[in-house]
Amino acid sequence: MDFVNKVEKNGALDAKTKELIALSIGIVKNCETCIYYHLNEAMKLGASREEILEAAWVAVLMDGGPSLAHLEYVIKALYAPLIKAINEPYSKQ
Repeated sequence: MDFVNKVEKNGALDAKTKELIALSIGIVKNCETCIYYHLNEAMKLGASREEILEAAWVAVLMDGGPSLAHLEYVIKALYAPLIKAINEPYSKQ
């Protein structure tokens, strides 16, 4: 764990940037658990939706189609509360 703590703390790159990089790698590696973990950590560190989506699109740029399929997890996680709020009035009918 000492290694992980040293890598994740602020250095030449701040912790938020490192989490955005880790999110991109999770997308490229097709690791759903990694995607959700690093997305949440990035948000805890103050990453905006725009920053998260931009990092995700960098992964798609570098990896192509396979990463595009995993972009769905990022979009669902970012917009789930909004989608729920929009659909809630209709679910009561």
